[in-house]
Amino acid sequence: MPGIRTPYMTTLLMLEETSITLVEALNKEVLQLLQQATRTSERSCQAVADRICSESLRICTESQRIQDSGDVDSWAFNLARHRVDQCIRYYKLSSERGRIELHSTLSAIIYRYISAPYSQASYQARLSLIEDFLQNFYSESINAFRRENQMSAEYQPRTILELAEYMAFTERYGKRRIPLRRGRSQQLIILRAQTFAKQQPPETAVDIEQATEAANENDQGWKTAPIQRLREEILLQSDTPPEDNLRERVVDELMVYLKEKKQEDCADYFSLRLMDLPASEIEEVLGLTARQRDYLQQRFKYHLLRFALTNHWELVHEWLGIELEKNLGLTPQQWDHLQEKMDQSQAKLLQLKQQGLSDTDISQTLGLSLTQIRKHWSKLLEQAWELRNLSVG
Repeated sequence: MPGIRTPYMTTLLMLEETSITLVEALNKEVLQLLQQATRTSERSCQAVADRICSESLRICTESQRIQDSGDVDSWAFNLARHRVDQCIRYYKLSSERGRIELHSTLSAIIYRYISAPYSQASYQARLSLIEDFLQNFYSESINAFRRENQMSAEYQPRTILELAEYMAFTERYGKRRIPLRRGRSQQLIILRAQTFAKQQPPETAVDIEQATEAANENDQGWKTAPIQRLREEILLQSDTPPEDNLRERVVDELMVYLKEKKQEDCADYFSLRLMDLPASEIEEVLGLTARQRDYLQQRFKYHLLRFALTNHWELVHEWLGIELEKNLGLTPQQWDHLQEKMDQSQAKLLQLKQQGLSDTDISQTLGLSLTQIRKHWSKLLEQAWELRNLSVG
């Protein structure tokens, strides 16, 4: 109809370099997947399919990495399938269980960042603050959903499929990485949580049901957070190091290292791991079988280990809190064992490293080339790494 522009029409206008064939084929597949997995009307499925295709193609258009890959079509289909899978996952959970899942996922991400300034908040007090924060975040998310899909300010999800679409969008929206200064980045919801923690939150807020007014489902128990589920999520993430400057430096340097080694697929895999995607979703996005993903993971681990034991060893060991000053993170017994296994040249190398000498000075002292010094040191670090892993196993 004249005067009305849908996301699908906008996509056609926006993607001047994208073939109409790709747009139509993508829309056809997404619509078919939604119809097969849901019991929603064709009209509602088509509207959701249009929005999923529009977002996927927009990402392909705006991403220089995807444009440079020479395989835009595959990226478009993989991104769309990934979004369909997320949508269907929430659809199958149903309205109430889907909300609990979303609430728990986001709560676990922000838990460590939510607390009143200059106070040691109790567990229950922190949960209360999380509730306040997420109510505001859901309101922000529904507005972002309307804006990015060029909808009216009054749009509300009405069907279970539309609610599932919105919840999947909210999860992705919260996990978006926002560029910061000096090449760093951070998840959007963490930035919002950090700001919230520094300010007095407003008393009035809109929670997810008010933001969506969805399907008149029974929402009893929703406002009280699923405590056990949240505890489980937090425990699963409790070993994750804080998102600080040092971690961002490690991430940035590792990305550069992988590109220098012509390991673009490992860089893509690492990017998806940073988004906390499970293995099944990584397979979908990259178009891999489980076996191919496992092979890629092993190759990534190999390069990660090389990165950690060569020129970047100081940065990685500092990030992990296992610096040389801390005996490389070894227990006294392990440290003694490592020294017992050293030959005379390794012991001298370790002694000079502990004195803070540069590789050039050590090279002159020991009469070895820089390459030999770094090779011997990398071997010693690897032995320490193996000892630490033995204690974990």
